[in-house]
Amino acid sequence: MKFNKVQPGEVEIPTPPLPDFRAKKIVFIGDSITDTGRRQDFYPYGKGYVSIFRDLLISLYPEQSTEIINKGISGDNIPGLRERWEDDVISQSPDWLSILIGINDLHQAVRHGLSEFDPENYYRNYKECLEITQKMLSPNIILITPFYISRANTMDTFRKKVLESIPAYIEKVEKLSREFSTLFLNLHEIFQAKLATYEPETFAPEPIHPNRTGHTVIAVELMKTLGLIK
Repeated sequence: MKFNKVQPGEVEIPTPPLPDFRAKKIVFIGDSITDTGRRQDFYPYGKGYVSIFRDLLISLYPEQSTEIINKGISGDNIPGLRERWEDDVISQSPDWLSILIGINDLHQAVRHGLSEFDPENYYRNYKECLEITQKMLSPNIILITPFYISRANTMDTFRKKVLESIPAYIEKVEKLSREFSTLFLNLHEIFQAKLATYEPETFAPEPIHPNRTGHTVIAVELMKTLGLIK
């Protein structure tokens, strides 16, 4: 373990070692925010945060010959993730696993009132995926909250309803992170803080799908969560 340089009289604070990704495999799984064309024109990493994260990792830590696997599928939700979990996660035997899922569940619950996508069922299905993962594998896990890049908080609109509903889903992700001792990244909080300075379209043309800037924010925050940058 390394120590920071200190001045006389100051206390030395140990700096945790960086994660060792050498010869390791990272699986990113989620919906369209993760997919970003990884099965079509932008095979195999997509054109979003997974690809940017890979570029940053190679640029900053070229000695870490990490295998990056993108398993995002556009339109997916937590029941869909559960359905393909054994094929797309368990069979891959990742050393690290990053999960970003939930905005489509929230949309189904708010727009159509479908209880199978409500926060409690979201939590139940999500928990089952994590339980089987910890039972069969022992990867390091990063849970990322769903987010919504909007300021809509006054008029009676669908966007306002989503913003009012998303805290319940974020709460479930945070609860799962505590229960399974994972890393936790609250992207909704991060984007909402940035909206105090920037217009929503700085990060996304509509509230769900980030543009290049928005995906860069996600990749950088992932690097921070892993302790790879400050």
